[in-house]
Amino acid sequence: MVTSAALEYGDRRNLLAHSPEEYPVALQLGGSDPKQLQLAAKLGEDAGFCEINLNIGCPSERVQSGSFGACLMAEPELVAQCIDAMRQCVDVPVTVKCRIGIDNQDSEAALQNFVGVVADAGCELFVVHARKAILSGLSPKQNREVPELNYDRVYQLKRDFPHAEIIINGGITTLEQSIEHLNHLDGVMMGREAYTNPYILATVDQDIYGANHPVKSREKIAEQFLDYIDNEMSKGTKLHAMTRHILGLFHGMPGARLFRRHISENAYKPTATIDVLTTALKATSG
Repeated sequence: MVTSAALEYGDRRNLLAHSPEEYPVALQLGGSDPKQLQLAAKLGEDAGFCEINLNIGCPSERVQSGSFGACLMAEPELVAQCIDAMRQCVDVPVTVKCRIGIDNQDSEAALQNFVGVVADAGCELFVVHARKAILSGLSPKQNREVPELNYDRVYQLKRDFPHAEIIINGGITTLEQSIEHLNHLDGVMMGREAYTNPYILATVDQDIYGANHPVKSREKIAEQFLDYIDNEMSKGTKLHAMTRHILGLFHGMPGARLFRRHISENAYKPTATIDVLTTALKATSG
């Protein structure tokens, strides 16, 4: 997530930097000022992002202090104004990521009202984390685990808004679970599991979309990532800024612990080169 204020006053080029390998890629914004979000959305579209997503799900106190994130679920009319402002200046989809509620405002009626008001402003896609957010007393980490999941509430939302695209998020750890959700909804967002165990997505094309091309091995993925790292380091990107995202590539496989340890202990060093990753890969080859 990038805040609209950061894009207005900060280093836009750095904040919006991304690689062609990431496409299709969305820009998630945090903010509550319609004019500022309008500027941020336009900057995102001009930078090549395929979607602008407004974060109405983050419960952290820092985000709340900026009057955005999950606390905006209590202000559907303001969210609608933000969506309308962004849609006026971009051609790419403008979407929302939200919770099923906040604090004591977690009834089915409250969620229906929020989605209805925002949908009337032209939002056609909602990514819904199937937990309510507790805005005080729980950390962001606890807010990803403590409030109970309520998938049925999200299923009902799709029945209430059949023309909207409803994508579910929260507690999804297998492709089998994803396929079950797809019997009720338009899409699935897998978050933490995909980050800690990224190879879980290796067979998505085959298992969900019916593709018949071969599944890439972990080794092939790492080989392609080496090319990416080499190119990015030539631009000045630090090695650890990239390798920290692949620590789970060999999750559950022989040598996985040594792979993680070698990268963790060496990639951050000022003299670190691509050899850190090539050496770590040797631990996985036996």
